[in-house]
Formats: sequence, structure tokens, C-alpha cells
Amino acid sequence: MNRKTKGTVLAVATLAAVGAGTGIAVGAGGDDDEAPITGTALERAEAAALQHTGEGRVTETEVGDEESYYEVEVTLDDGSETDVQLDKQFNVVSSEGDQGDGAEDDD
Repeated sequence: MNRKTKGTVLAVATLAAVGAGTGIAVGAGGDDDEAPITGTALERAEAAALQHTGEGRVTETEVGDEESYYEVEVTLDDGSETDVQLDKQFNVVSSEGDQGDGAEDDD
């Protein structure tokens, strides 16, 4: 009986330690500290990015991007994507486009 109790206590302690480690890993958020833009900043960032691209729809946003303060991903009408980099005052710092899976890709 004593041996069984020790085994149960050991099993519970092991599960608790594994669970705590998992909670720490999830809580730390990994390497990516990317957070979406929210509130009035989102409205201003979307407007600046869409004015810069002249078309499309905002599909993703990020505060604290490695290249600028804000990053706004715009999917253009042809399916390609453009990342618009903005400073804290919502001025365009740069933009970079890449080809998406648009209708032009008919291989």
C-alpha cells in the first residue's frame, strides 16, 4: 500500500511539473510577439495603407514589426499581397509586394 501511494504521488507531481512547463511555454508566446493593431490606430493604419496601395482590402495587421512600428498587409484585387510599413504617425516608411495565388497564375 505504501508503495502504491508513493507511485501515485510521483505520478501527480510529474503531471503537475509537465503542466506547469507547458503553461510557461504558452504564456511566453514563443519567439513572435506580434500583436494586431486595434482601436483608432487600426482605422488610421488601414486608411494609410489603402491610400498607399490605391486598392485592395486589409487582411492582416501588426504592431511592433521588425521593419517599422506598424505593418499592414493588403490583398490587392489581383490576389497579390503588399506589406505596407508605417511609422508611429501612420506615414508610409516602405512597402513590399509579393505575388499571391491570383488569377494570373494558371500553370
